[in-house]
Amino acid sequence: MRLGNRVSSAESLNPRPSVEVLTDRDRTILDFECAWWRRPGGKEEAIRLTFGLSPTRYYQLLNDLIDRRIALEYDPLLVKRLLRVREDRRLARQRRMSPLATTEESPHA
Repeated sequence: MRLGNRVSSAESLNPRPSVEVLTDRDRTILDFECAWWRRPGGKEEAIRLTFGLSPTRYYQLLNDLIDRRIALEYDPLLVKRLLRVREDRRLARQRRMSPLATTEESPHA
């Protein structure tokens, strides 16, 4: 029971578990990633037409989304592939930034 800004001791000991859900936009983004290549034109144009977002903002949302467990449950193959691609790109950037560093192998290779 909440009393103003205070929380009863029973509520603080037994917090309600937060249920993570995908919004319609989240599902649309994941579905789009599966099928964008079937559309005519480039991906950036399709992003603008479908979501009304800049590609930069779209990729920010997508990167946040693939870090969520619920997205992995929704489409495990897609999310695992996107996580691999992101990690491979991160490692490639790291190698370019420090060419003298020891070469790391991608765990996905």
